[in-house]
Amino acid sequence: MKNNSGVKLVLSLLFLVITFSVFSQNQEIPLWQNIPGAIKSTDYKEEITKDDEGVIRGMSKVSQPTLTVFLADQSSNNGTAVIICPGGGYTHLAINKEGYKIAKWFNGFGISAFVLKYRMPSDLTMKDKTIGPLQDAQEAIRMVRRNASKWHLDPNKIGIMGFSAGGHLAATVSTHYEDKVYDSKDEVSARPNFSILIYPVISMQDGITHSGSKKYLLGENANNEMVEKFSNERRVDDKTPKAFLVHATDDKVVPVENSINYYLALKQNKIPVEMHIYENGGHGFGLGVQETNINWPKACEKWMAANGYFPQL
Repeated sequence: MKNNSGVKLVLSLLFLVITFSVFSQNQEIPLWQNIPGAIKSTDYKEEITKDDEGVIRGMSKVSQPTLTVFLADQSSNNGTAVIICPGGGYTHLAINKEGYKIAKWFNGFGISAFVLKYRMPSDLTMKDKTIGPLQDAQEAIRMVRRNASKWHLDPNKIGIMGFSAGGHLAATVSTHYEDKVYDSKDEVSARPNFSILIYPVISMQDGITHSGSKKYLLGENANNEMVEKFSNERRVDDKTPKAFLVHATDDKVVPVENSINYYLALKQNKIPVEMHIYENGGHGFGLGVQETNINWPKACEKWMAANGYFPQL
């Protein structure tokens, strides 16, 4: 009996250790102590949608930004980190398909990932909604870089990734990382070392932008100055991070010209860039659709390996 009790105690303790390890690895961390430019609103409360099995699919009306931590296993951790910005037209976040699932995919080959739950632009909660998401993206990069030693990361291998409107945010922080949109507590750089942009909204220019993303970020009557500022293909220079782009030609939500124009701007500035354009796949395909663009994740792995972000495959 004593032996059985001892075994049960050991197993119970082991379970607690494993549970704590998993919990601490995927902890959700508040991005700010004091959110810059925030307005308190009792009418704006976060809403969560779940699937039939109770798994979180997405969320809207986000006003409290966080980072959810997915550290690679210590045995495979190679020091590279990616901050993931889910899409959703700046009205909601497809946080499972374009966030948590992507983070677990990165963990599979030794890359740590951080899912950014960024604020939705809103005049109800922000003094200037056009810079709210950018504030969150800049601080997310700074937070990961500040904690690089703690999380066993290389501060020079921290990238940004975005899907759809999240791709616009990722491209925005890639081209506006020096913009002083809040008072940072230190001089840690907000520049990502690389960007991965999947069916991204890049431009705010009429004809190729996603009208919903433009409306919710810039408002109904954005002036030419604001449109130009947030058309990221116009903001590329010789210090813009290298990029990997994926898009489908038949995307009827975000025209493929968004990726093409960003690619051309990077090429013109002699920035390393790789782009994969698929004939079919539409929009919002996440990790890919069978018989269309299912191979883009493997292509991305090879690009990251070729650029030194993890050992060659």
